Amino acid sequence: MTSLATPAGEGAAHLAAGTGTGPGVRLVGRSAELALLDGFLASAVTRGAALMLTGDAGVGKSALLDAAAGRAGERGFRVVRVVGSPFEESVSFSALHQMLQPLADEMSALPARQARTLRAALGLSDEQPAELLAVAGAVHTLLSRTAAEAGPVALVVDQVTWLDRPSAVVLANLARHLRTGPLALLAASRTGDESYLNGTGLTTHEVPPLDPESAHRLVTERFPAMTARVRRRLVTEAAGNPLALLELPAALDEAQLTERGPLPAALPLSERLQKIYGARVGALPEPARELLLLAVLDGSGDLDILRRAGNGDAPAALAPAEKAGLVRVDAASGRLAFRHPLTRSAVLELSTSAERRRGHLALAREFPEGSEHRARHLADAAIGPDDAVAGLLYDVAHRTLGRGDAVGAITTLLRASELSLDGTAKARMLTEAACLGANITGDLRTVRALLADAALADPTDSDSLAAATAAASQLVNAEGDADTAHKLLVGAIGDRGPQNRFSAEVLHEAVLTLVRVCFYSGRPELWQDFDDAVRETPSASGEPLLPVLRGALGDPAHAALPVLDTLDGLVADLEGETDLRRVIGVAAAASFVDRLPGCRGALRRVVDSGRDGGAVAAAIEASFMLANDAYFSGRWADIPELTEEGLRWCDRHSYRLTAQPCRYVRGLLAAAQGDTRTALTVADRLVSWGGPRRLDTLGVYAAHIRALCALGSADFESAYRHLAAVVTPGELPPYQPHALWFFLDFAETAARTGRHAEAAAHVAAVGETQIPALSPRLAMLTAAARAVATPDAGAHDLFESAVATPDARRWPFEWARIRLLYGERLRRAKAGAAARGHLDAALRTFQSLGAAPWAARAANELRASGIAVPGTASGADRPALLTPQELQMAQLAATGLTNKQIAARLYLSPRTVAAHLRSAFPKLGVSSRAGLRDALTGLPRDGRC
Repeated sequence: MTSLATPAGEGAAHLAAGTGTGPGVRLVGRSAELALLDGFLASAVTRGAALMLTGDAGVGKSALLDAAAGRAGERGFRVVRVVGSPFEESVSFSALHQMLQPLADEMSALPARQARTLRAALGLSDEQPAELLAVAGAVHTLLSRTAAEAGPVALVVDQVTWLDRPSAVVLANLARHLRTGPLALLAASRTGDESYLNGTGLTTHEVPPLDPESAHRLVTERFPAMTARVRRRLVTEAAGNPLALLELPAALDEAQLTERGPLPAALPLSERLQKIYGARVGALPEPARELLLLAVLDGSGDLDILRRAGNGDAPAALAPAEKAGLVRVDAASGRLAFRHPLTRSAVLELSTSAERRRGHLALAREFPEGSEHRARHLADAAIGPDDAVAGLLYDVAHRTLGRGDAVGAITTLLRASELSLDGTAKARMLTEAACLGANITGDLRTVRALLADAALADPTDSDSLAAATAAASQLVNAEGDADTAHKLLVGAIGDRGPQNRFSAEVLHEAVLTLVRVCFYSGRPELWQDFDDAVRETPSASGEPLLPVLRGALGDPAHAALPVLDTLDGLVADLEGETDLRRVIGVAAAASFVDRLPGCRGALRRVVDSGRDGGAVAAAIEASFMLANDAYFSGRWADIPELTEEGLRWCDRHSYRLTAQPCRYVRGLLAAAQGDTRTALTVADRLVSWGGPRRLDTLGVYAAHIRALCALGSADFESAYRHLAAVVTPGELPPYQPHALWFFLDFAETAARTGRHAEAAAHVAAVGETQIPALSPRLAMLTAAARAVATPDAGAHDLFESAVATPDARRWPFEWARIRLLYGERLRRAKAGAAARGHLDAALRTFQSLGAAPWAARAANELRASGIAVPGTASGADRPALLTPQELQMAQLAATGLTNKQIAARLYLSPRTVAAHLRSAFPKLGVSSRAGLRDALTGLPRDGRC
């Protein structure tokens, strides 16, 4: 929706730049109201009409009046504006003066008596004003004549409540007699305000608050730098009020808007908002204000708590607030609710710090020892350091973390550190906050500062597990320094010194960070150190997820099978899992053994948390795992959105390493769909970033992308060379999980390049591992690899076994590749009829995926088997014609001539020849010169495909 921005205030619901208020200008979330106004104006042209817009202050009534005025002008109305003002409420006919001033020239055409009446009312003559009914009649005559002679008139009146009495009476009379001509009266007033127009019977429309989606869009476009978590808080507090949505950010500083500083418990109100929400609060009796303050500080709405903490009859004391429309009190259910969230902010701003402290202490007394509510109220009442309260808050932080609220846990840890005088305790709280921020909420930018503060509080804390984990997370995620991160973590986990006391949550984060370091390093010796560190730490080895990660993620070919039952149980438990860190750990373990589909729902919850400003670091990993799952399951259209969002988070939060698996999936997709330039650029970037940092896994990513590009164009020699750089024929060494993703590729490239012994040896090595038993997909790929490496007729049964894998279409790209391999083998064995079914199935699947080079390979095979296939470079529409130059060069290339020979014959440069051939290949559905002869067979001389 196009949006318009104006300064906050009247018309605050407008968005973005633009001028005017005509039909081309849109208001956020107001399509229903604009349609109502259009209908109102249309009816007023033929028969006068009146409409009153009502709603809370700041809801956007003035913005709608502005839009209506613009639309009326576009429809040929003469628009007259009137705005009531408290400063002119006592000035008789002040509003009438606003109305008639634009019509001064028309007044002279009125009958003499009516003209004198209006001039007297406006103070333009010395005569005494006539009766109000006479003035009203003269105004009606003036407007009716103007409408009849010059076109319809729209009278737009804002702030009706503040009109002076005589003008209001005139307008009320006018509203009763609009049906006599093309007149439109559109007015606006706050809900519940009384005015003379209320009794005229005119139609009213209550302008509702913006819906949440529109509110988010308004704030996002007006304040693009605001983080999602802050935006969500503002949208909640504003409750759909456009003025509040645009004014609340003005009271926050840049650090608060971007989460580099904490938000206050109650958002501060701007001066305009204070006038709207604070006036009625300030007018309440003191007992009512005291109870409202307790209700704000408590937040539960429980009248029983308010009664006990306030030592009185809560419903009776709250009656004035209820009558003022500030709260709703339900004595039957014992609950209190504020009618608008910003009333809470007004209550807080009108209270003193001493009153708030007394309130927190009174509430703390109503909760038992050890309760979270008691600890938080005591902390809010503290006016200086208090180690006892800091200790209570530290315990609350870990309970909060156990509920899956990492953001709340970090906030609580930081508040606990502020209250702590004990340097060792303060340092522990700060380092744990840094640790959780780096690994869960994505706060890498604050890690160094928090660790520096911890070191000042306790210089001996720098070697603690929490400090090491936070530092290691910053090193590996932001800088890709896996070696230093590995040393820090292994040393800290194995440290048995008395100063290295840590919680189970910190140990969990440390071990998960170490798993990440080992995975991206791709070096077996780092995993061996991981085994030693965990084995020597009983509290770590007792965590059931760790052996699952070690087996299914670290070394799935050799160690996943014994932990699969445990992993399946963990995946099944994800439906009710609130610990987002655990979701990521389980999903990571599921990635290489085809259990990711069972994690989709939980991973989407993690992504939603990141979108809401919660666990951003976890959301980054979740989005890439979902993209990885989408690649293997053939939902390729989902990949761009998933990866783009994840990359934006990585860029915003400096997660440079975590961005690399995203680029890997994007590179695989580009390679499979024939976007070779993009794919190779991604591969080069992976190598250039990962190589100097000794991140061998990124080199494996790059080799896989390059090999897939070459395979698509049937360049088997190049594909072999790329894979041979990361594969040792006949060996599947431990701690190489990605070997499960391309052992079929290696078998195919080795067999196609005449290296049959290497293909057979590698397939035999796969059979000696646990790979075929891990999942149906891996069993399917193993059978296909065996078939590729088997040169004789024995391959038939292996191919049939692979193709017949139950639910094989769940992995469409790999299934289609196997059908292509089988069809190619059958065609070369002179079994053309049998080959065609497999080749046709492969072709249709490749086309549905948009896998252009693979569709070209399948089409070429079908043509060679005697089936005419139209151009098939992609599933989308393609140009159906070759240019004369393209046709001529394709025909010459099909005879075996090189680009240089063609160039010499046609007196062109080899580069020009190459360009024309590159353009011709996709039109013909081929990816190399080898397919030109078949593609051109039967092609008309004009080049029509």
